[in-house]
Amino acid sequence: MGSDPISAPRQLEQQLAAMDGDGVAIIARRLEEDDYADAFAGLQDWHLLRAVAIHRPDLVHPYRHLIDQEPFDED
Repeated sequence: MGSDPISAPRQLEQQLAAMDGDGVAIIARRLEEDDYADAFAGLQDWHLLRAVAIHRPDLVHPYRHLIDQEPFDED
């Protein structure tokens, strides 16, 4: 079964509180290498890195290029 939606925010808060520079570097390396079994695993790392950027921006500064969204032209 899926995770409990009520405990999910609490788990994210705990994960963010426990995050350190080494943990962020591991996530960033996985994103840069883009070597995931499926797209959802990569998306999960991307969302986690964005959450760290919001709550612990000091840890993400060297990896901002992985989460910044650049404007693009569809034409």
